[in-house]
Amino acid sequence: MAAMSLSGKRVLLGVSAGIAAYKSALITRLLKQAGCEVRVVMTEGARAFIAPMTLQALSGEPVRTSLLDTAAEAGMGHIELARWADAVVIAPATADVMARLANGFADDLLTTLCLASDAPGLIAPAMNQAMWRSPATQRNLATLADDGWRQVGPAAGDQACGDTGPGRMSEPEEILAALTDCLPPSTPAPDDDAAHLVITAGPTQEALDPVRYLTRHALSNHSSGKMGYALAAAALEQGARVTLISGPVALPTPAGAQRIDVTSAADMHQAALQLAPDADIFIGCAAVSDYRAAEPAAHKLKKTADDDTLTLTLVKNPDIIADVAALPSAQRPPLVVGFAAETRDVEQYADDKLARKALDMIVANDVSAAGLGFGSDDNAAWLLWRTPAGSASEHQPPQPKTQLARAVIARALVQRSALLP
Repeated sequence: MAAMSLSGKRVLLGVSAGIAAYKSALITRLLKQAGCEVRVVMTEGARAFIAPMTLQALSGEPVRTSLLDTAAEAGMGHIELARWADAVVIAPATADVMARLANGFADDLLTTLCLASDAPGLIAPAMNQAMWRSPATQRNLATLADDGWRQVGPAAGDQACGDTGPGRMSEPEEILAALTDCLPPSTPAPDDDAAHLVITAGPTQEALDPVRYLTRHALSNHSSGKMGYALAAAALEQGARVTLISGPVALPTPAGAQRIDVTSAADMHQAALQLAPDADIFIGCAAVSDYRAAEPAAHKLKKTADDDTLTLTLVKNPDIIADVAALPSAQRPPLVVGFAAETRDVEQYADDKLARKALDMIVANDVSAAGLGFGSDDNAAWLLWRTPAGSASEHQPPQPKTQLARAVIARALVQRSALLP
């Protein structure tokens, strides 16, 4: 689904000299489908990887490649172009371009435009894994972040040079999703044909007696609900209808979402099974308590001087995401997405859970990583989804949960579209 929130925006797309430049054609196409005006600027080296005529045909505008273009510069064209842009996206952003931007170079058209523009900027790094890990590249990346540049990716995987590791440019759909972080969109009103997403979020609480309950710290995990609410906001940005089934959290409801408040795992299970048949995509992001008290006390449990311990009998709560995935085909949502919180072998355990619970897609993160996950504003994750050959995956590096949510929703919508006739 095109990023409807980008409609009417003016995007300057910079293409530098990397093998990932071939993806710039799809980026241009998706931006145009989203209603953007697109102007493309290529470095001289980029022309070795993709022809300017291709990007001109897709953008409907002449492609600029040279700072010393006599016709364009008759009216200080590079300054006009810098002022024109609502956002600057550089994809791919090579190590060389990042170094020149970080050091304020203006030795070609692209770097000159970046220095002359006040528009927010987004880079999609793409390079060999050793170049990405280089201390010089990481210093340049930190400088660019300090200067206000946003970053999407890179992903990890096989590279054109034969290496494996971080450095692959993010997919075009993810770059579009990240662009909305640079251009805060107004939420479009969903139409009757919009995809309906049902999302569970936050923790559940299990009563022990009328005044006490087992907290998320005891039998669930430290969920704040931020990721689930970010997913709801990201789906709304895409024009979807969103129903949010929320456990107890201190978060405002995203504008446009229908929110259903629940407390216990049983409450959430009932709401999920009731709403799932009407969902195009079901996302189970809630931190559901694994167990509940077998028989909650009718009156407040009293502490006595003689008792140093309290014995509880606990029973297992229903597995909400597995039960949704196991619904009969007429009631099961076309795409069921689960979440997995792991502390080691994240991709391996997530792939096992994807198959074991019959999910279509799963988002897994390492909750042992400092500063990421529970309660934090940032997160990193592995995204895995089913393919005819088994499963495929991509890694999303540490980033704000709002940005990660957009990447998750973008991938979910792509997978949902692949299932449409």
